[in-house]
Amino acid sequence: MSKLDLKLYRGYVNDQELIVSGHVFKSWAPDKYRLDKKGIRHAVAILHMFRIKPFSNVEVTLSFKDLKVTTRTLDDGFFRFTVPFNEDLESGWHPYQVTCKLYDFGIVNYGEILKPFKSKLGIISDIDDTFLISHSNNFFKKLYVLLLRNVNNRKIFEDVVQHYKALSTAGQTNNQASNSFFYVSSSEWNLYEFIETFARLHELPKAVIKLKKIKAGISDFLFTGRGSHDHKFVKIKDIISFYPQLDYVLLGDDSQHDPQIYERICKIFPKNIKAVYIRQTSSAKKNKVATILANVADMGVATCYYQFSHKAIEHSKSIGII
Repeated sequence: MSKLDLKLYRGYVNDQELIVSGHVFKSWAPDKYRLDKKGIRHAVAILHMFRIKPFSNVEVTLSFKDLKVTTRTLDDGFFRFTVPFNEDLESGWHPYQVTCKLYDFGIVNYGEILKPFKSKLGIISDIDDTFLISHSNNFFKKLYVLLLRNVNNRKIFEDVVQHYKALSTAGQTNNQASNSFFYVSSSEWNLYEFIETFARLHELPKAVIKLKKIKAGISDFLFTGRGSHDHKFVKIKDIISFYPQLDYVLLGDDSQHDPQIYERICKIFPKNIKAVYIRQTSSAKKNKVATILANVADMGVATCYYQFSHKAIEHSKSIGII
């Protein structure tokens, strides 16, 4: 009998619809490999996360409140429930359950779903080189850091946590409430557990995390985070369309295509984007990025091209976001 494993991701809901997703594997899920091993043992654990075997066309069943619905996985083992849902639901995080059964063997796992607090602000942030130092500009250094530095030894940019926490509570009068965060990256679903653990260790705001199509092989691993970034545009567009009542702050960096993606988003949602933040990842600002941000500013969106997060914090204060 084949091995069976199930990985769930944080879902989200509005007043009409619910979205939950995950993967089913014939192998261990990537989150079964420890992230705190040292040296070569950490490298082996990371490589194992890319040696997974997705399970296609397997039946999965979602249970949430009074809702129970079944679907099947796609060719890459991914499943997504996009389901009408209009029950009253208080703001915050809620548990959900997914079961998967194959022949006589079944597996159950539990995830969380976000109903945003009443707010006026949503925050969408990139991950690599926006808050997690990843060296995306240097292919070999990026691989070296990913393979040989475990989650406890990876670095975060100074003052990022202070900025994100301030954005989390901006405009909120209730200490329990917080603005909703979404982390959207070109890293693959293989690295979900790594990213979630890193964010938790550094006390970043809890977020819905949306990543790139899963990879299933060592050769694919060499190209992690590379290739087309258009999926980020699609995912960000989906989030804003799902919660159109919010104003959004977009945070990214200049190492890949965030400025171009965010410019497109500003053009499509001319009333939803409050500010765009782009981190400078090299010693000098890039002229092309500066030109893009000037165009974004001409559309009435506040922009900040910064190297250090304390500058971003000052800018957020100056425009009244925090």
